[in-house]
Amino acid sequence: MSAVIKAMFMPLQIATSVAGGLLAGKVFTEVWQRISPSDQEPPDPKDLDRSGREAITAAALQGLVFGLVRALVDRAGAHGYRAVTHQSPE
Repeated sequence: MSAVIKAMFMPLQIATSVAGGLLAGKVFTEVWQRISPSDQEPPDPKDLDRSGREAITAAALQGLVFGLVRALVDRAGAHGYRAVTHQSPE
């Protein structure tokens, strides 16, 4: 990838990363509210008043959601970039 193409891709990559993080946070919160037995926020791993099992489950689910959303957003950004420039963003 040439330096000009790489410079064009960087702002798109940053914007999609930020958007993906925000989207992943919303998706995780929505999923957690649907599967949580209580209407509480997801537990902080350092909150010893909540069960360890609940904290680990929330962390695993959060990692899964963030990984999936990041892959989807990165893939969509790459497709969009290629549609505009006719070059791969690699």
